[in-house]
Amino acid sequence: MSSKGLTLAVVAIFATAVASAAATTAAIYGFASPQPREQVAAPATGDFGTRVHDYLVANPEVLLDVQAALQRKQAEEQQQAAQAAIAENQDRIFQPEFDAVLGNPDGAITVVEFFDYNCGYCRRALADMDEIIADNDDVRFILKEIPVLGPESQAAQRVSYAFFKVAPEKYPDFHRALMEAGNRATDESARAVASAFGVTSDQIDAAMAEFPPEAALQEHFALASAVGVTGTPAYIVGDTMLHGAIGADRIQQVIDNIRDCGQGTCS
Repeated sequence: MSSKGLTLAVVAIFATAVASAAATTAAIYGFASPQPREQVAAPATGDFGTRVHDYLVANPEVLLDVQAALQRKQAEEQQQAAQAAIAENQDRIFQPEFDAVLGNPDGAITVVEFFDYNCGYCRRALADMDEIIADNDDVRFILKEIPVLGPESQAAQRVSYAFFKVAPEKYPDFHRALMEAGNRATDESARAVASAFGVTSDQIDAAMAEFPPEAALQEHFALASAVGVTGTPAYIVGDTMLHGAIGADRIQQVIDNIRDCGQGTCS
């Protein structure tokens, strides 16, 4: 919504609310006869509208307060929808068939990251993952690849998944190396990283034939859509959805809340 549209909307809401409250108060305390509901719901324009307009112009912070309240409400509704989707897809999210698990595989708390090897924010967030794993010996960290940045990302995903099938014990190091490579992740660059860890292109091709990566891709995108992932990186920590490269401190805060009260947000 444009700033002009937001202003007009707020003016209308504000005017209606003020008029309704004034009429109700007057009726309760006998200042005036109660007005019919139709009149209260549709206050006269003119001088009253001018006063409301002048008040908002003189106090523009009211509009910022309203906008902030609207954003908080939308964020709460988004989180509630995500929590419901997480609850409905527990096994698919936390007992993954297609994904590598870093950290403590038996950890009581699970962090799930949706990522793309060509996402700059994901690359910078690699340090957040390592910090969380190093500081929390009860956290298992699941990686779910969603190559949203085009054909090169999809090609790198195919190699990455094949490498995971060939040498799962080496995948954490492969993942870090491909993230830190600095160049764009492609089929060629991913194969080069795989070769550095002793996995040949022939092994990659054989794994692709035996374990088609499309199944993992479809599963990850379906889950991302279900829980409301809108970009990478995105995280699920327990019952909580976190969007963007939010940093290790924010992830740690949710982990600590889960330890304290069993939920991502403690009352």
